[in-house]
Amino acid sequence: MKTTAAILWEQGGPWSVEEIDLDPPKAGEVLVELGGSGLCHSDEHVVTGDLPWPTPLVGGHEGAGTVVDVGPGVSDLRPGDRVVFGFIPACGRCVACSSGMQNLCELGAHLAEGQQLSDHTARHHARGQDLGVMLLLGTFARHTVVNEANCIRLDEDVPLDRACLLGCGVVTGWGSAVYAGGVKAGDTAVVVGVGGIGIHAVQGAALAGAEHLVAVDPVEFKRRQALEFGATHVVANSEEALELVAALTRGRGAQVVINTMGVGTGDQIAKSLAMTGKRGTVVVTNLHRAAETTVSMSALDLVLYEKRVVGSTFGSANPRRDIPRLLQLYRSGRLKLDEVVTRTYKLEDINTGYADMRAGKNLRGVLSF
Repeated sequence: MKTTAAILWEQGGPWSVEEIDLDPPKAGEVLVELGGSGLCHSDEHVVTGDLPWPTPLVGGHEGAGTVVDVGPGVSDLRPGDRVVFGFIPACGRCVACSSGMQNLCELGAHLAEGQQLSDHTARHHARGQDLGVMLLLGTFARHTVVNEANCIRLDEDVPLDRACLLGCGVVTGWGSAVYAGGVKAGDTAVVVGVGGIGIHAVQGAALAGAEHLVAVDPVEFKRRQALEFGATHVVANSEEALELVAALTRGRGAQVVINTMGVGTGDQIAKSLAMTGKRGTVVVTNLHRAAETTVSMSALDLVLYEKRVVGSTFGSANPRRDIPRLLQLYRSGRLKLDEVVTRTYKLEDINTGYADMRAGKNLRGVLSF
């Protein structure tokens, strides 16, 4: 079939919205008509080369839509089902999935390839070339073909241009606070970077019962928004946060510090550890440049105070369990999704959406189909 998609033809270039050819789904695959897709910073990492993945590719990995067709062997989904994509597939059978680590499913080894999981070939084509797809999904398109391992069924009552946020940012931020960080009632928590992931780390820490919840961001708009989502204090940088946390905790430091800025830096690890108290945890959720190999920290401080630095992918969550759980919190009014969508865009305006993201104008921009 013919459809329309936003393609990155070369690193550093713009998103080119144009017609593509899309093959029908093969074994284990589904054809989905998109209803919404979040404009996540991870796609920007491919544009800038922080993630040096091959091009050309159809962007987008935070999406939700309606199943149009299914390939052979698909038994759990049928045309008409509404689904949200988990950007990491969860096969349910590998050692990681069976151990309660769906976010680390062994199929994730193929994330950077941009080809279909079933046979490692392309379904998307344009200008006589095969196209890769961002994180096996390619949600910057009116239609896409994905593996059923990436699909989680939705109920009818959640708008697709809100449900799409659960495909990455919501679960990643929430889980960074609740699962990877283990925020508990009465804790002091710090979230460094209040974007589409950090704002949900704020929500997660607030609902977990943090007494002091400090949001750190240089953009005044994002600091104001953090207060609406549960932060008790906001500051512009880590130096201010260090002083504030010391005052709030009588010098003891925070239990959890979560790094969720757009691009991580090695020296931020040291700054976050400095805010952290004894047996406290620094959660590194944001992506760092692939070529970065140097991290600053005091190893002596790490040892003497038993501090921890942990990485977190997809919020250390189990998406097939946690996405329905978070949607129930949305239904009950305890999880804000509508409020996190600052602006919606047409597919043709995707470059404007990313310009707004870079300018700090959005918590999350969303493509609405």
